[in-house]
Amino acid sequence: MADQFYAKPVAPSSASASPIPPTPASSGAPEPPQVAYAEPPRKRRWVVPVIILALVAVIVFSIASCTNALMGGSAVETSQPNTVAVIDLAGTIEYDGTSCSPEGLKYLLDQAESDPNIVAVVLRVNSGGGTATAGEEMATYVREFSKPVVVSSASINCSAAYEISSQADYIYVAQTTEIGSIGTIMQSIDYSQLLELLGVDVTNIASADSKDSSYGTRPLTEEEIAYYQDMVNQINDVFVQNVVDGRNMTEVEVRALATGLPFTGTQAIENGLADEVGTREDAIAYAAMLAGIRDDSYSTKNLQISQDSLYGLLDLLSSSSSNTSITAADLAAALKELNENDGIAQ
Repeated sequence: MADQFYAKPVAPSSASASPIPPTPASSGAPEPPQVAYAEPPRKRRWVVPVIILALVAVIVFSIASCTNALMGGSAVETSQPNTVAVIDLAGTIEYDGTSCSPEGLKYLLDQAESDPNIVAVVLRVNSGGGTATAGEEMATYVREFSKPVVVSSASINCSAAYEISSQADYIYVAQTTEIGSIGTIMQSIDYSQLLELLGVDVTNIASADSKDSSYGTRPLTEEEIAYYQDMVNQINDVFVQNVVDGRNMTEVEVRALATGLPFTGTQAIENGLADEVGTREDAIAYAAMLAGIRDDSYSTKNLQISQDSLYGLLDLLSSSSSNTSITAADLAAALKELNENDGIAQ
């Protein structure tokens, strides 16, 4: 796209910028009137850089606000005396910054630990599991927490979620809860036949023969399958040992249940993986009792990660922008000016 310029018309020799009245013609032919064109208004060349700088400042402030809220930089809301905190573990156990992640659960447990008015914690679990390492870390945080922890199981409490739950002082279930599924799985998908069917040739250049074993471009060798099986067994041993320690069971008892299959809540009570059928409210009342509160003089408080998603950032941007002098019209004018100048701010 060619650069665009405004052509400035040549002004008459007169110092006045107003139209010059026609002089009487010396000949019979009338002289065409002279017209003076008004100079195009000067563009507000400062608008674009000012708006860009202001928006950058707002974004930086908003990100700082999000981080501050997430990491507890602002004052934490004071709890009432004898409070039972409720933490939801709903979703996949993984490293995503939510309460279903090691960093998220640790942050919430630290809040409960440091608040003298919080006497116990209830984990409301509705998760089918997730990654082994995240489950192991979160189980450690629950085990090391100094105040009573009671689990309230919703529809599903399996695999890594159950590993975490096993470290609590007591586990409630519904009769129809799916719970347990003690086991570990690693998948390797072989796409080599599909690639061959599609006529795709893949060349792996690796420093060792097994470096490409997880890429799916060739079948695993027997040695590699045996190697990965041993790795899965070692990871599963950690899971089993956590259940042994958390549920005060023998290794023989736990391994007999570690088939990878889930149990109903009723079955889990019978085999020792859970304690009692009850609701969320039952779990809260029992947690208060474990903390020494023998009546109903307790309150509840939901602990959750402050909103730090894109939507939260946009909300902060919106609220922060209302305190500035930048308007939508200014932004529209700036964008229009950028467009007219081929994307170059002048």
